[in-house]
Amino acid sequence: MSNLIPSLSVDLKTRNSLIEKISLFKNKKVLVIGDVGVDEYILGSVKRISPEAPVPVLEVEKEDKRLGLAANVAQNVVSLGGSVELLSVIGSDEGSEILQSLLKKSNVSTTGLVLDSTRPTTRKTRVMTGQHHLVRVDHEVRRVLSAQTEAILMNKISDIMASVDVIVLEDYAKGLFSPGLMQKIVQAAKKAGKFVMVDPHQTKLAEFYKGVDLIKPNYNEALALTQVHEDEIENQSERVLHVGHTLQKMTGAGQVVLTQGSNGMTIFSNNQVTQVPTFAKKVFDVTGAGDTVIAAIALGAAAGLPLTDSCTIANFAAGVVVGKVGCVPCETAELITSIQSMGIQ
Repeated sequence: MSNLIPSLSVDLKTRNSLIEKISLFKNKKVLVIGDVGVDEYILGSVKRISPEAPVPVLEVEKEDKRLGLAANVAQNVVSLGGSVELLSVIGSDEGSEILQSLLKKSNVSTTGLVLDSTRPTTRKTRVMTGQHHLVRVDHEVRRVLSAQTEAILMNKISDIMASVDVIVLEDYAKGLFSPGLMQKIVQAAKKAGKFVMVDPHQTKLAEFYKGVDLIKPNYNEALALTQVHEDEIENQSERVLHVGHTLQKMTGAGQVVLTQGSNGMTIFSNNQVTQVPTFAKKVFDVTGAGDTVIAAIALGAAAGLPLTDSCTIANFAAGVVVGKVGCVPCETAELITSIQSMGIQ
């Protein structure tokens, strides 16, 4: 990265301070609103090609079901020591039953889930051998909510907003957020004095999220949201600065957290820009890492931590989950171990 962006140094004193601050997450309450789903894994080995068609035959050895999308954000809030209210829409189907069972096992309440029998519960089934995906099968619809379902969801949001510390909007473009609902939530949050952060989707334009306090895209999502073309700027560091500042201007967000995989993340906080390095030792699967990051940042905001501290903790947490396969939460003990053993400069 360019030396225009100061990079944080994570020495022993800093790491010990971060570990102490994690205790402040306890009992902080986060409201997570967004698309939810179930991630299913069918795992096995491939030893032959089918005689029926030129496709591999998977000999199933294990099947697994996990929380995905905003449900993964919710379980990460709990696993990191906070409490959570999850609001979303589900169908009346087997996927709904699986999702609610998994949420209960993760100590996430299901009372905020709105039932809509006209929509399936999102399920993503990954067929894998080792770390290699053979195929993914999705059960979902992406159409917007009916006016009736949206009204029920907004009533639930209004009822619970006063009791939470921070609001996270998790947009996976499955239809939960219409432009109207997004702005209703943002305006209600402002009226209630609540801090709102969003994990955006690249199919939207930045103005869709206008009024949020913090927006957390990855670099490619930020390009799509702002419609900035990479070839307009030759230097990568300048590109990062340009797209971050453009996103701030288009959304009005005081804070932008721009994640960049192995390059860590760049924080735009009002007029200050800071680079946070990555702390991953091994990367097996990046699925769900962004969910872990925004959960940690939300808890940091609820605890009153500086954004740089929240993002540094979040990057350590992401370093834990990318070392595993699939959507898994980061436990507090794992996070502390990660901070103790990594980031020495």
